Amino acid sequence: MNLIRRVSATLPHPIGFAFRSFRFPGDSLVSSSSSTLTHGVHVFQCPDAVGIVAKLSDCIASRGGNILGADVFVPENKNVFYSRSEFIFDPVKWPREQMDEDFVRLSKMFNAMRSVIRVPDRDSRYNIAVLASKQDHCLVDLLHGWQDGRLPVDITCVISNHERGANTHVIRFLERHGIPYHHIHTTMQNKREGEILELVQNTQFLVLARYMQILSGDFLKSYGKDIINIHHGLLPSFKGGNPSKQAFDSGVKLIGATSHFVTEELDAGPIIEQMVERVSHRDNMQSFVQKSENLEKQCLAKAMKSYCELRVLPYEQNRTVVF
Repeated sequence: MNLIRRVSATLPHPIGFAFRSFRFPGDSLVSSSSSTLTHGVHVFQCPDAVGIVAKLSDCIASRGGNILGADVFVPENKNVFYSRSEFIFDPVKWPREQMDEDFVRLSKMFNAMRSVIRVPDRDSRYNIAVLASKQDHCLVDLLHGWQDGRLPVDITCVISNHERGANTHVIRFLERHGIPYHHIHTTMQNKREGEILELVQNTQFLVLARYMQILSGDFLKSYGKDIINIHHGLLPSFKGGNPSKQAFDSGVKLIGATSHFVTEELDAGPIIEQMVERVSHRDNMQSFVQKSENLEKQCLAKAMKSYCELRVLPYEQNRTVVF
């Protein structure tokens, strides 16, 4: 029986495989509930070739690992292969250093552009910094998501161009959890980006939780890592000041939010996640804004979670594959 098959995708979305009951010959039968087993994730991007899935599977199986699920995407006529595999393994039998060596060998074999491994229970969580302006809804939701363990990140600091009083909910929360808050007042003439760069050097990525400042190309190049933003609409859409009032006055019937990577071109970076909700003539301004803010919170949280779970891969110049 053909247990693993190669897929050349002609559809505009990834194709998933489930290997939950699969066991390679010679493997000992182990329960996934065993305390010795650890969960791992591997993402792979390389030029398309015959046998990639087989080699990836064999790499994991040869070390006693068991694939729980795999997603593969091969866009038509693009000569590129994408995959994301989830597996369980015994870290005593397959130490992390050996795992790194094994996947490096595969990367060289297929001239991979990207090969990333994550073992969530053993790897350090992502260090992030959060930038926000006056609006609190995305920032507060992010902080609570971190507190509840829904977001696998550690927040090194919160940076804002807006001062918050000592007795506000955000400041009390940050002080209670030992997260520094930095108020950096900016002007059109001085964005104080050098000071921000110093504060975020030890982070893996940044999150703009309704940070109403444009980051310069020099800042993006100097930081050199991913920055995730939340936008108040389905890009491209209402831009500039007071977007909710613009949309409300236009009588829209569908509102949305977009989470995307930040690039030098304003609100034009690769999209990670989008969400929509219907509105009607029965909505007043208050309910309209509340629906919009709820979408922004949900969209940003989902984009961050997908990113941390290695579900987001770059595709062509300005697109993403999101498994």
